[in-house]
Amino acid sequence: MGSAVERTDEHVREYLIFRGFTNTLKNLDSEIKADKEKGFRVDKIIDQLLQFIQTFDLSGLKDYWLYLDRRLFCRLEDVYRPTVNKLRASLYRYYIINTIQKANLEKTQEFFQKQAMELQGQPEWRDWFILPFIPAPEQNQTFAPYFSRQWSDTFLVSLHNFLSVLFQCMPQPVLLSFDAEVQRTTSLTEENEQLRQKLFALQTETRDHRDGDEVVHHKLPTYVQNMDRLGDTELDLVSSQRAVSVTSTPSRNFFSTFLPQGLRTPGGKTQQVTTVSSPSQAAVGRKEQTNNQSSKLKDAVQVKEMKSAPNQASSEPPNSQSQLSNQHSNQPTHLRHKKIQTHEKERKELFHKPAPQLIEKKAEFGEMEPLNETSSNVPDASSSYLRNVAVGGEQVGQTVEQPFIKLSQEEYGEHHSSIMHCRVDCSGRRVASLDVDGVIKVWSFNPIMQTKATIMSKSPLLSLEWATKPDRLLLLGSGIGTVRLYDTEAKKNLYEMNIDETHPRILSLACSPSGSSFVCSAAAHIRTTDPARFPMQVSGQLLLWDTKTVKQQLQFSLEPVPVAINCTAFNHNGNLLVTGAADGVIRLFDMQQYESAMSWKAHDGEVYSVEFSSDENTVFSIGGDGKFIQWNIHRCGVKQSEQFLPQDATGPFVLSGYSGYKQVQVPRGRLFTFDSEGQHVLTCSSSGGIIYKLTNGEPTLESVLSLGGHKAPVVTVDWCSALDCGTCLTASMDGKIKLSTLLSQKS
Repeated sequence: MGSAVERTDEHVREYLIFRGFTNTLKNLDSEIKADKEKGFRVDKIIDQLLQFIQTFDLSGLKDYWLYLDRRLFCRLEDVYRPTVNKLRASLYRYYIINTIQKANLEKTQEFFQKQAMELQGQPEWRDWFILPFIPAPEQNQTFAPYFSRQWSDTFLVSLHNFLSVLFQCMPQPVLLSFDAEVQRTTSLTEENEQLRQKLFALQTETRDHRDGDEVVHHKLPTYVQNMDRLGDTELDLVSSQRAVSVTSTPSRNFFSTFLPQGLRTPGGKTQQVTTVSSPSQAAVGRKEQTNNQSSKLKDAVQVKEMKSAPNQASSEPPNSQSQLSNQHSNQPTHLRHKKIQTHEKERKELFHKPAPQLIEKKAEFGEMEPLNETSSNVPDASSSYLRNVAVGGEQVGQTVEQPFIKLSQEEYGEHHSSIMHCRVDCSGRRVASLDVDGVIKVWSFNPIMQTKATIMSKSPLLSLEWATKPDRLLLLGSGIGTVRLYDTEAKKNLYEMNIDETHPRILSLACSPSGSSFVCSAAAHIRTTDPARFPMQVSGQLLLWDTKTVKQQLQFSLEPVPVAINCTAFNHNGNLLVTGAADGVIRLFDMQQYESAMSWKAHDGEVYSVEFSSDENTVFSIGGDGKFIQWNIHRCGVKQSEQFLPQDATGPFVLSGYSGYKQVQVPRGRLFTFDSEGQHVLTCSSSGGIIYKLTNGEPTLESVLSLGGHKAPVVTVDWCSALDCGTCLTASMDGKIKLSTLLSQKS
């Protein structure tokens, strides 16, 4: 209840500022400062009582308890009156014991003089009047239990629990239940959406079974099979992409993006184009153009690479999607069937236009490359298309399809300087982003993009990490040797831990999956300006802290020298911890024995980012040497694969401007992240994130999708996966964060 009251006070204060009610705002602030109920915060009420006891303010203690009695306790039923009287008696005894322990006999006698009329008729106080005259009351059999730590702790806990239950049972005004109603509405909306998707899935499955005997279906991606479940989102996507294809000349990027999707539904309507093999066919109708498409493509290819080869007849594979559309058109006109036909028609018009346009355009200008070799002028996706369609005039092999489709891309632009960290919490509901000015934004993107909290730090911040349990807590590492535990819902600091004055730069934080502890990497100040000597000049520590007790548990041994640790990561159960250091060494720690299990030289230069693979048998790392390496953790220092990445994926990141302005940023946040299945990796680039397919031992990674959208270098990435849809976050040096929503096409 205390947190709800605090948030409501902030909302009321914001409303009064918006309305210009300054006098009301002043009165509100003054009354909040003088509020004896402390915003229904039990801890603050007990602190106020203890302050009266520690300062021997008997009058203040009586008046405060009398106020609580009039305001709260008198509203309780009569059955709770004995409990209230016992708590008051224990509070007075706590006061007396404190005066004796502090050797303030004058305050002890003062208490009995002022309270004699009230207490002398009560049987439980009859023996207490002799307390000031006993030489050693803590050794007396009657009073010894009250001098023990156990009694005082039991009393304070009982008082705390009583007030907490009392506040929870109080009837609340409508304003205080606002947050609960919002959460309830959100939960009902999500449940309603899930039920709606199940309903559409059942309807689609029923329709497929009904039409299965008459129509042969191709294996379609999820977004096509269940397109009526996507609603207006796919309509907007198709309309916007079709507008681009009509108004602009198809480029290689456009071709490679949409060609594999068009291959999954061969045939369909195509617009008229002019080919070099038959110029007189420019006036031929669309129907004849479609029927002769395969033979014209075969002639164009054979003229370029096989002049002496005999012509072979080719046949167009049956278009099951056209059959499906025709079958539905013969059925009675129903609103739902018309919607499905409209979707299929627009999809076929979009996905069938680019492929023949580009192929025949290249044939017209004589740019067709031999199909048995990889062409530098044609993307890999188009080469695969030509090999599958045009070899010998027959369709052979399997079509190449992209694993993801970018449905949409949104921008979060609340930062005004370069981003250092951008992380999604464990539940996928909130994002925390930190810029170089020390401003932290906590925001959500589902169902709408909205800023939840803004944290302004006086001291420089270098690292952040979400706690795992509860996931609303945020760990913030500074440049002055402190780590703060921040509650994003209550919008306040819970703790501030002083790590080490000799190593004030908190470079990395990682919370264990259980949430009971976290590791902290602390480094000394940079004592040299020589970049070549920087990795070996900075010392560091790796510490383990207990989250509940907020105390340091141990300091890990870093061999051969205590060097600065740049990045840390736990495995799924927290039994292993992997770290990457400034000396280029990867260290693997056993968190059950709290000792180093193995270490090896991984990179020539610093290790900037390190992560476990999905099966946790290997570790991936990116270093200052520009390498992306996969390591076997069962065989120390054994590489399973090694690939070179461009400089804009590994850093240092450079942003150039007018008049010779140049900004250089050393990698701080996560440089790569995996999808939910661990088969694809998202990395940084100069214009947006790039998704690669992981390969086994090949020298280069296979790029499958470029997210784009940025005008400045991307410096950190994150990937939040949920069901078939996932959200990729790419943060750049101009303070912009792009959220790219992807749809998985994996069956």
